[in-house]
Amino acid sequence: MPQLSPPTAAVHHSFLAAMAEFAAEGRGGPRDDSVLGDEMRRFAATWTTRDGFAAFVAALRADSLDTTPRPPGFVPATTYWWIDGEEYLARIVVRHRLTPHLLATGGHIGYDVRPTARRRGHATEMLRAALPIAHRLGVSPALLTCDITNVASMKVIEANGGQRADEGEGIARYWVPTAPLERAVADPPPAHQPPPDQRAREK
Repeated sequence: MPQLSPPTAAVHHSFLAAMAEFAAEGRGGPRDDSVLGDEMRRFAATWTTRDGFAAFVAALRADSLDTTPRPPGFVPATTYWWIDGEEYLARIVVRHRLTPHLLATGGHIGYDVRPTARRRGHATEMLRAALPIAHRLGVSPALLTCDITNVASMKVIEANGGQRADEGEGIARYWVPTAPLERAVADPPPAHQPPPDQRAREK
């Protein structure tokens, strides 16, 4: 049964197969400004080796720490992989806070399901499992965004309680409750801005 796991070397072989599937779709190119695209450009040359993959896993884990050096405009983020035994299926990233750019287009949470594992409900279940983690990180509610043409992602977000806030420049923005249901009902997500403790504090 699939479950969330911190990045682990145990799925090395399956991870590489998944990255090959993404590359076949054109991911990782210079125009891919996603987290996955950035990781492919920075680590693909070395993650094929055992030591290189171990370094990649360590870098992902370290990215959750405030003290880890990172480029301007980047925020701490916690990564989990959705795995079934030694099979890598997907990844999800919870950003600890928002910048102006993330407030407009990126949101708190992003995810990618490998092509051969799509349309099996993994994205919906993975997001559902990650929302309590986001809440423990102080993210409540969570902002998720997707292209307005991405009907599949909209269904995933809405299946997890997402309420559409607005849309612009081809991007739909949703607030998704991360708190237990009774608290989420009493404290609904805002229409246009995050709560004070989640407002961007970095440029």
